[in-house]
Amino acid sequence: RDCLLSRGLGDVYKRQFPDRAAARLLQSANLAPHEKPCYNYPKDRWENGVCKMEKHKKESEFDNETFFEEYAKMARSVDGLEAAGEWHQLRPLFPALEGKTVLDLGCGYGWHCRYAAEQGAKAVLGIDLSEKMLESAAWRTRSAAVTYRLCGIEDYEYPENTWDCVISNLALHYIADLDTIFRKIYKTLKPGGTLLFNIEHPSFTAGVDQDWIYSEDGKILYWPIDQYFMPGERVTNFLGCIVKKQHHTLQQILMGVLNSGFTLKAVEEAVPPEGLMDVPGMEDELRRPMMLLVKAEK
Repeated sequence: RDCLLSRGLGDVYKRQFPDRAAARLLQSANLAPHEKPCYNYPKDRWENGVCKMEKHKKESEFDNETFFEEYAKMARSVDGLEAAGEWHQLRPLFPALEGKTVLDLGCGYGWHCRYAAEQGAKAVLGIDLSEKMLESAAWRTRSAAVTYRLCGIEDYEYPENTWDCVISNLALHYIADLDTIFRKIYKTLKPGGTLLFNIEHPSFTAGVDQDWIYSEDGKILYWPIDQYFMPGERVTNFLGCIVKKQHHTLQQILMGVLNSGFTLKAVEEAVPPEGLMDVPGMEDELRRPMMLLVKAEK
């Protein structure tokens, strides 16, 4: 769930993310009972519920108060999909969703869940480990087709032949055993179903400290890569916090998909769109790929 863009939008953040007490007052004043998002789960489940959540014992770094507040200031956190540098490539890869069922692994703020509902999906389930993320997702969501559940990607039950489309955006690079997850996704998809995911590119996760090498005067020189063929945990500093990720080689990712039974339909490396080139530092994103987009079918 890392992103290409960041900017200080404190005022916008405060408007979009009032404290919980203010949020409750606002929702009570302006929303009908069946429209109210739930905050204290699993108790708060509205009869016509916009969302349903389930308590889970695992924790997420996104529930770290400092980390969450900094992440919430990022452009994609505030402005959504249109501010995501990869969206112009990811959106065309979505299958037709009218009347379909969609599972979002690591749904975060629920942007892709809401997009699926807007495209006519009849049922959308977004799972995530972060209570703070899901609380925000519930607040933003008004579609009765969307359900949120507090659950890890490794811990979801993956019922057989249940979903038409499984999506995951910038979450799978936190998973150590991708092969097992790909097999479970294959099982839970209906015949002809689609897997669509965006993962941090192996050249990014293999980056030394996941940062550029700079000259003495602060100019970017190059992106260093080391231990590429040594998959496993990588520890980096992101938004002032220590974050643990998993490095996988390109071969591991793509062969993991194929060996699970999928047919590859598209493989793309995220390239920032022209419209975002005026964002400071965006041109440097052309010097190495940060994200890998994969579409496959059962």
